[in-house]
Amino acid sequence: MIKRPVTALSLVAAAAALAACTAQADRAEQSRAPAALAVGEPVSCIETSLISDTRVHDDRTIDFEMRGGRLYRNTLPYRCSGLGFQERFGYKTTIGRLCSTDTITVLQSGGINGPTCGLGQFVPIQLSAAPG
Repeated sequence: MIKRPVTALSLVAAAAALAACTAQADRAEQSRAPAALAVGEPVSCIETSLISDTRVHDDRTIDFEMRGGRLYRNTLPYRCSGLGFQERFGYKTTIGRLCSTDTITVLQSGGINGPTCGLGQFVPIQLSAAPG
């Protein structure tokens, strides 16, 4: 077996390839959320008693459906590893509101908790009509 010395140039090339892969994966993750139009100003908190359903689209995007049909999109400030794959999360709050200062925890198969990640602002949205 021939061993080749690792050069700084080969390390830089490997790092660049990995960064490109990661950037492409992040863009692909972000594109899974359906197109939506903001229909109001972002809010910091929503009432937990009014949440009727949640839809996790990827590692950064969750739509919260409220009673009465109003939708809020929360785009996490940072990617939350495994959220898009598991599509479920938990949270704890003592004030009956879920806020942008709160965190969610990815719930993995087998009852294991995954990463805990911070939330973003809640933007009221209307889903765009599908083309065709």
